[in-house]
Amino acid sequence: MDAAPAGTDLEGTAVVIGGGISGLLAAREFARAGVRTTVLEASEAWGGCVGNHAVAGLTLDSGAESFATRTAAVADLAAELGLAGEIVAPNPGGAWVQLPDGPRELPKTGVLGIPASPWDPEVRRSLGLLGSLRASIDAVLPASLGTGAEATSVSALVRRRMGSRVLDRLVAPVVGGVHSADPSVLDVDMVAPGLRAGIRQHGSLAAAVAAQRRGAAGATAGPAGPAKAQSAGLQKAGSAVAGLRGGMHTLVAALLADLRQRGVTLLNGTPARSVQRTADGWRVATDQATFDAGRLVVAVEGPAAVGLLEETLPELAGLRSDAGPDVSLVTLVVDLPALDTAPRGTGVLVAPQSPGVQAKALTHATAKWAWLAERTGPGRHVLRLSYGRAAAPGATPESGGGGAAAAPRSEEELFRAALADASALLGVSVSAADVAGWDVVRWAGALPFASLGHRQRVAAVRSICAADGTLAVVGGWLSGNGLAAIVADTPRQVRTLLS
Repeated sequence: MDAAPAGTDLEGTAVVIGGGISGLLAAREFARAGVRTTVLEASEAWGGCVGNHAVAGLTLDSGAESFATRTAAVADLAAELGLAGEIVAPNPGGAWVQLPDGPRELPKTGVLGIPASPWDPEVRRSLGLLGSLRASIDAVLPASLGTGAEATSVSALVRRRMGSRVLDRLVAPVVGGVHSADPSVLDVDMVAPGLRAGIRQHGSLAAAVAAQRRGAAGATAGPAGPAKAQSAGLQKAGSAVAGLRGGMHTLVAALLADLRQRGVTLLNGTPARSVQRTADGWRVATDQATFDAGRLVVAVEGPAAVGLLEETLPELAGLRSDAGPDVSLVTLVVDLPALDTAPRGTGVLVAPQSPGVQAKALTHATAKWAWLAERTGPGRHVLRLSYGRAAAPGATPESGGGGAAAAPRSEEELFRAALADASALLGVSVSAADVAGWDVVRWAGALPFASLGHRQRVAAVRSICAADGTLAVVGGWLSGNGLAAIVADTPRQVRTLLS
C-alpha cells in the first residue's frame, strides 16, 4: 500500500506522521492546497493532548481544556470548522494560589504570574508590603537588565527585575501549573514570546506585561471577523483563556470531519517505523506498508521526530530536544453540595514549597465552565488534579513540594493523593464516599519542554528543514506550548513548504 502508486508523480502528495493537533492541522493545510495527503497516527486516538474520556457518564477533556486568547488563531480555526458559536469564556471568579502560608486569590492581570502592577490589591495580598516595594523597583531599573543575554530563564528575568517573592509566590505556581516545570529551566523567549522585547520597548517588566495583556486581542493581523471580535471581547472581559462548549475535544471531532470531507486518508494504529529520502520524495515504512510522497511533515514529540529523521539528516542528531516531564491528571466526579459556592474560584495553582500538597494544580471544572455545571446539575462537581513537574537542577523530591521529580505512582496511589489534595486545596473534605467516578490519564513526556537555549535549537531545526525544501517538522516542541502557538505555527510552516 502506497500513498502514491509506484512510478507516478509525487509532487501532489504528502505524508504526515502524527495525528495530534499539529498533524491534523498540517493535513488540512495540504488538503486545502489540493495535495493528496495521508496521516499516520501510532495510537488509536486522534488529537494528541486534546483528547476525551468518560467519567461517571460525562464525556470530559482528558488533556487541554482551554486555549489562550492572546491571538485569534484558535478562535478563527473554530469558526472555520463551524464552532464559532461554541466559544465560551470561563466564569470570572478567577483562580487561587496555594502558598506556604495559605491560599490567596491569584492576580488576574498578569502573564505567567508576573503582575502588570505590583500594587494591585490581589498582588499586594500575595507579596506583602516589602514584596510589592521590591517588585516596584522594576520601573526604575534600566531596560537592558535581563534583556541583553541571548537566552535567559524565566526565573532569572523575574528575580532580577521584580525579586524572589514575585518569583516564588506568583510565577512558580503558574509556570508549574501550565508548563509542569520549574521557572529556572524554562527559556523565557519560548514560554512568553515578546516579553523581553516589551521591556526594551516600554521600559519595565510590569509595563511589558501590561502591554501584552492590553494588546493581545488587537495584535492579530487581518480584518476583524466574528472570531477576532469574540477574542477581543474575551480579552476586554479580563479572560486570558477561552474554551468550547462541550469541551476542547469537540475541536478534534470537527477537524477530523473536515479532513474526511476533503479526502484526507486517516490511518490510526499505524506507527511510522522508518523514514528514507528517495530520488523524488520520501518513503515512510510502517509495520503494514510503505508510503511514498513528495512532501513529508513530521508532527511528533521532539525526541521521536529527531529519531525518525537523524539517519537521513544527521545534522539533526545534536538537536534532540529535552523530553518533557511525565504528567498525570486525576479526574474526580464528586457529589458534594459544599462545593456549590466554588470556595477557591475556578481552581488552585500550588507553589512548590507548599507543605502537605503533592498536586501542582487543581481545576474546579464545574466552577470554571458554566456549560459543564449545567450538565452535572447542583451538588455534582468535576475536579481535575495534575501531578508531575520538571524540577530545578539539583532539586530532589524532599527539597521541593508540589510533586517535584516525584516517582511514578499507581492509579490507586494517585486517587488517594487526589482526595487528600482536593480536601486541602478546597478547604472542604473530599472522601472516597463522595466520588461518583474517577479516572487517571498519563501524559508521558507530552508537554513540550522549552529548556534554556531551546529557541536557538528551534531555529537550527527549522533551518535544516528549509534547506531540504520538501520537509517540515511541526509541533509544540517547536512552536511553543499551548494550542494558540501550535494553531498559529503549523499552517504557516506547511504554507512555506508548499511555496
